[in-house]
Amino acid sequence: MTHTLGSAPLRGAHDTEAPGHHGGRGRHRLRRRRKGAWHRRLLAYREVELVQAPGRGTGDTQCLLMVHVRKVVGHVDFRLCPSCAQGVITDVLIEKQFHHSGLGTRALSHLRARHPGVVWRTTLDRRVTRDLMRRMRVPRQVEDARCSHANA
Repeated sequence: MTHTLGSAPLRGAHDTEAPGHHGGRGRHRLRRRRKGAWHRRLLAYREVELVQAPGRGTGDTQCLLMVHVRKVVGHVDFRLCPSCAQGVITDVLIEKQFHHSGLGTRALSHLRARHPGVVWRTTLDRRVTRDLMRRMRVPRQVEDARCSHANA
């Protein structure tokens, strides 16, 4: 027997199970583990933090680290010349589990947003990074030439 108080129905003692409840079985149960491309993209955009760090080679190289739960899962090494407003991407490395997740696109978009007005180029010609650079419209620099300001 169901009574109403205002607009909310009250359930009696004989109404023991909520409507539509199937005891945890059926097609609407929650899955314990997410997998697939959608989950990788979700991880790349929600759980990976982008952190600017000093470079690991020559003094003018900078590094953008991709950190997932206190573990570095990738990096982008680059050089900037604020005098001539040019940037050169010298290395991109992303762990295999984050390939095809959009993390590379997110990292390069982050660099573009952080350094507006900079024209980006790359010295990379590896199969892994070629598609990313083409998608992001980053032209390939023929050689690893530095601008005239770097030599001074």
